[in-house]
Amino acid sequence: MGSLTQEQESLIIGALLGDGYMRVMEGRKDAFLEINHSIRAKEYVDWKFKILENICISPPKERSSGKDGRRAYRFFTKQHPQLTKILNAFYENKRKTIPKDLVLTPLSLAVWFMDDGSKSRKYDMYLNTQQFSLEEQKRLLHALRKKGLKARLNKDKKYYRIRFLKESVGRLNEIIEPHIVPSMRYKLSYDPVET
Repeated sequence: MGSLTQEQESLIIGALLGDGYMRVMEGRKDAFLEINHSIRAKEYVDWKFKILENICISPPKERSSGKDGRRAYRFFTKQHPQLTKILNAFYENKRKTIPKDLVLTPLSLAVWFMDDGSKSRKYDMYLNTQQFSLEEQKRLLHALRKKGLKARLNKDKKYYRIRFLKESVGRLNEIIEPHIVPSMRYKLSYDPVET
């Protein structure tokens, strides 16, 4: 199968910051990654698959989940030793965490934003990081600062999430826009092509 490319590793890190899930099956040695989104994100899942195709078992498949019949679209990678290293950095006791030495690339930031980013009003952009502890979210803020992005924690009802300061919205768009899949452009605070 060979080594992961930098592009693949960046995508995987972005996915783990967002909706991606990684595990090792019982009795096996190495980890695999699951990508699972709503059927509405089909183009996005297909884009992820195209980048990871050489380490995947089969193309994405549609499935119904739950009693309400929600339709999901997902795929799995094969088990891979480099995925095991990434799993060891991102999981503690089977719970997703944030590595202390997290480094974001433009692609990993874009994937993270496509998975968990949102906007409200014209210039408010968020990363929905409520599943992480306050300490882990502070690590995420530190990684964002290294990219020249200013953000702070913003209380969303009872949990915190990351909100980008207005002066960083343009910089965020500049970093991630080249990697944004067309069907996910609605998440940007403005369409950079039009400005």
